[in-house]
Amino acid sequence: MKRNTHSAKQLIQVIIGDEKQPVSLHSAHLIARKGAQVTLSAAAKQKTQQSRAFIERIAQGERAVYGVNTGFGELSSIRIQPEQIADLQRNIARSHSSGVGEPLAKDVTRAMMFFLANSLAKGYSGVRTEVIETILALLNNDLTPVIPSRGSVGASGDLAPLAHLALTLMGEGEIMAKGKRGVSAEMMLAAGIAPLELGAKEGLALMNGTHLMEAIGALAIYDSWQLLRAAEIAAGMSLEAMMGSQAPFDARIHRIRPQPGQKETAARVLRMLEGSEIIPSHKDCGRVQDPYSIRCIPQVLGAVRDTLTHCEQVFSNELNAVTDNPLIFAEDEMTLSGGNFHGQPLAAALDFAAIAVAHMAGFSERRIYNLMGPHSWDINGAPPFLTENPGLHSGYMIAQYAAAALTNEINLLAHPASVGSLPTSAGMEDFVSMGATAGHKLLQSLELARNVIAIELICAAQGLEFRKPLKPGQGVEVAYQAVRSVVAVLHEDRPPAPDIEHVAKAIADGMFDSAMAEYN
Repeated sequence: MKRNTHSAKQLIQVIIGDEKQPVSLHSAHLIARKGAQVTLSAAAKQKTQQSRAFIERIAQGERAVYGVNTGFGELSSIRIQPEQIADLQRNIARSHSSGVGEPLAKDVTRAMMFFLANSLAKGYSGVRTEVIETILALLNNDLTPVIPSRGSVGASGDLAPLAHLALTLMGEGEIMAKGKRGVSAEMMLAAGIAPLELGAKEGLALMNGTHLMEAIGALAIYDSWQLLRAAEIAAGMSLEAMMGSQAPFDARIHRIRPQPGQKETAARVLRMLEGSEIIPSHKDCGRVQDPYSIRCIPQVLGAVRDTLTHCEQVFSNELNAVTDNPLIFAEDEMTLSGGNFHGQPLAAALDFAAIAVAHMAGFSERRIYNLMGPHSWDINGAPPFLTENPGLHSGYMIAQYAAAALTNEINLLAHPASVGSLPTSAGMEDFVSMGATAGHKLLQSLELARNVIAIELICAAQGLEFRKPLKPGQGVEVAYQAVRSVVAVLHEDRPPAPDIEHVAKAIADGMFDSAMAEYN
């Protein structure tokens, strides 16, 4: 994934409603996690005002238009009178606020708000600019709606979570601000933000989109790339610790199997190995081939690269899409009802990404297992379980158990949610994506997988201790020093849990990306 080099302020000033500056995974990261400010462009204001004027004409006219002057879902045949339209919009927000479970994480909520605002700013939803600006005011004042995480089937948009957001904008939900949780209206007024009185179509527009799935996916794919880079670093370190061969990384091998991720992973690991004293030291050791977890690093992690490239493209497309219904084409004086709110493209990509995470974790666990040696092959003299005094000390024996347990759970989470449709709305919505479920599973998988990769980084660094005074490749040495900045050498038994936690956090915080920037 390419990173945007603009500052947060430069990026955000042009991102909402500016077709020349599309939303990216990186901009989502800045807004969701770094508190970047968001601005609505003048062009977006003009387009939304034109779209809104058309909606207001419809609301006062005789023509029945879904979501403007009709009921919703299976109740769409019921006509709503002009004097009831405001009640209709309030009622949909209230009735659809049916979410359950723990609240969404703050970064997911902020990303969801941002993507909703960006979609509305395209001018195809018919909302007032005040609606968009109220969402942005919450973001810019660090006010986070409290939104239950479960309840979306990912088809008519993420209805339940987005309804809770709409309820908050009306002043009826709850908000977190500076560690305090309070009634939305009170928290908004304290920040100088007036709660919204929803008009025609605005309640529906606020909740009829894929924005929770987008939010989870955008942040998860960003984090998956970060995890993959850490997994490649760990693999390179393990190769040196287990005195593996660099021959399987030769560019000639990968040139004749033109899979782009395989080629890139091989090249990256090979750069890390440059200058190694360990590799030539066992040139004539007699071992013909390494286990697949070493020999096939380019093929397996390269496949993960290709998977994430595909998933990133799906989400890059979606981040700049309009997923409301009906859609307003004011220039043609037309409303069109379709299915852009259906989350199937995202659900499939989220499931695919979870499979990729499972591959990373399972592949890493096999190298951790082999580092414990001796097993079916000899790791050239390193003591069992990487402890200086095996027997008296157990070293990293149970750290490998933990990696195995985590991998098992990640494998269960890789089962696709998107094949589990159940019909809703009395059969009107008879095939749904379950994309939100796929997203929640992916977030769980990533959290667990960071710990697996952290365990490999710790064990590989410990394995390198037994190769001294020989030095590893220059990139591996940089990675080793990064691990050692967090975790000390294991001379005698201590609880590995805090070390695992610290390295997993370092992965999430981007420490290895920064340390290994020239190898990324």
